[in-house]
Amino acid sequence: MNISQLETLLTISKTMSFRKAGELLNLTQPAVSAQIKSLEDEFKTVLIDRNQPVTLTEHGQVFLEHAERMLAIVEELKQKLNDLNHTPQGHITLGTTSSIAIQILPRVLSYFQNQYPLIKTTIHTMPSSQVMTCVENGSVDVGITYLSEKNPNIASSTLYYDTFELVVSPENPLSSLTHTTVDKLKDVPMIMLAPDTLGRRYVDAMFRKYNVQPNIVMELSSSEEVKRMVEIDLGAAIVSKLSIPTELKHGTLKIIKINELEASHPVGVVYKSGRYLNTAMQQFLSDLKGMPEHSFISSE
Repeated sequence: MNISQLETLLTISKTMSFRKAGELLNLTQPAVSAQIKSLEDEFKTVLIDRNQPVTLTEHGQVFLEHAERMLAIVEELKQKLNDLNHTPQGHITLGTTSSIAIQILPRVLSYFQNQYPLIKTTIHTMPSSQVMTCVENGSVDVGITYLSEKNPNIASSTLYYDTFELVVSPENPLSSLTHTTVDKLKDVPMIMLAPDTLGRRYVDAMFRKYNVQPNIVMELSSSEEVKRMVEIDLGAAIVSKLSIPTELKHGTLKIIKINELEASHPVGVVYKSGRYLNTAMQQFLSDLKGMPEHSFISSE
């Protein structure tokens, strides 16, 4: 049984003629007869009384009721699939760091949800080094992270650029400075991100480059935790500049410039190469890539 056979039966019931049904369906009369005969053979019953005018048998009437429901379901399916092409909807699982989730995503997702209320988003926060892995293994659909690694299985697009800065509490002895150098940090108590984060890897590489052994007094899993410890003056830290606009505004943290930290780092959206992108993901990626950089980096 196929959809064409059901449509033929329905048309015959309306026209009461094999010939007229064939004309409407652009089929020859033998083709119409063959389709009905195939249905009757498959279900081992007679569906049509072929006397003139053509009518449905009792079995044919019962069959037609079900055929009409099946055709209605098919039409509904076609309409829903068509709607998906014109009205983005679905679910997106996004993986990113806690700092990006707190500082960047509220502006992005607020705009997106207002524009596309049928698209739902779930956010998983994780260390930056895990974002690529989660995108690759499919546990998240899309990631936003630092683009420090090349992976042939991952497609990426830069959204904005970030820098890392040395921050201290206003009560810290270093707060009277505006600039310092890496070598002056060797005796400063440092609060660090965990070793499995990209930010920590960058900081470690900088200390190695200048042959400085930092005095690490604490390691924490997120920038948010690091900032809280620095605010109560348990040490200094090197964190993303885009993670601290609120603290700078309220005066709970102060930046001390270090020339060796001048390099900028791209932050971008990542997703698995070659994967099927539903309409929700297509729209999300399109809008995200189309946003100007100031949409991400402007402070509140």
